[in-house]
Parts: sequence; C-alpha cells; structure tokens
Amino acid sequence: MKKIFFISALFGLFLAAGIWSCQSGTENAGAAATASTEAPLSGQSAVKDDVSAKDVVKVAISSPDHTTLVAAVQAADLVDVLSNVGPFTVFAPTNAAFDALPAGTVEALLKPEKKEDLSNILQYHVTTSALSESMLRDGMVLGMADGGKCTIKVSEDGKIMINDAHVLGSVKASNGMVYVIDKVLLPK
Repeated sequence: MKKIFFISALFGLFLAAGIWSCQSGTENAGAAATASTEAPLSGQSAVKDDVSAKDVVKVAISSPDHTTLVAAVQAADLVDVLSNVGPFTVFAPTNAAFDALPAGTVEALLKPEKKEDLSNILQYHVTTSALSESMLRDGMVLGMADGGKCTIKVSEDGKIMINDAHVLGSVKASNGMVYVIDKVLLPK
C-alpha cells in the first residue's frame, strides 16, 4: 500500500511540474515562434558568438575590402563549410581584384545557374590546412579544395605570391588563416 501511495505521489509531482512548465512556457511561446520565423538559420553560420576568435568567414565579413568575396561565398552556399572547424587557408581576393576581372564576369558568376562554376573558383582559393607565413616556402605546391594546384613564390625580400597574385597581408582565424590577395585565382 505504501508503494502505491509513493508511486501516485511521485506521478502527481511530475504531472504538476509538467503543467507548471507548460503554463510558464506559453507566455514566451508566441515571441519564440515569431523570432524563429523571422530569421531561419541553420548550420554553423547560425551560431552567434561575439566572444571567440573569428572564423575565416567572419574575418572576411568584417572586412570592407571583401564584400564581393562574401557575396560570392554566400551565393555558392559555402558559408557553413568555411565556418566549420577546418583548418583552412583562404586566399581572399579584395573587391579591387574582382573589379579587375572582365566586365560582367562577377555578375554572371553570381547567377544561380553558375553556382557550380562559382563554387569551383572559390574552392580554388582554399586549402584544407592552416598555413602560417613561416610555412610558405618558395616553390611550394598547394593542393586546393577544388582539386587544382597553386604554387607559392617567395622573393628574397620575403614577399609572398600565390600563382600570380601578391599576398597583401594575413589574418589568423579560429579555424585557419586568411591571406589577402590582389588577384582572383582562376583554375586551369
């Protein structure tokens, strides 16, 4: 008899806790539903973190000189991929580098029917390792994410190039390195 009373009391306690949590949750349910329908987010790009070091995507997003690159990465649906753990080394062309392409090239690549071509070009700017400047050696050949190869050139005065693009600077990211370059790398 004591056992049945104990089980009934325990059941009643769980039932009361469940009713209480349902009632207190309904007050904020409408606001939560509104918030979730306003901005549906998914994948790694949905993670909001203003405390940790920036990943390669957030480094590009925070640069006013890389708005074209960011738009291209978004159009190619590569934001979540490049926001993941990595490691990645990204050679990031500036807006001026994209502007130097023949007229209409960027606009054409941003069209949905050119998504695969755009993705291949962008992947030609990424290698799946975190390479610091001290690791880049003259004549070094890098395997890029698209399956292509790029060659590093280091001059006697320490200036670095990848193929025919000059490295203008570098930024360490939480998931790799970002090298700012002055030309768009085009796969062969």
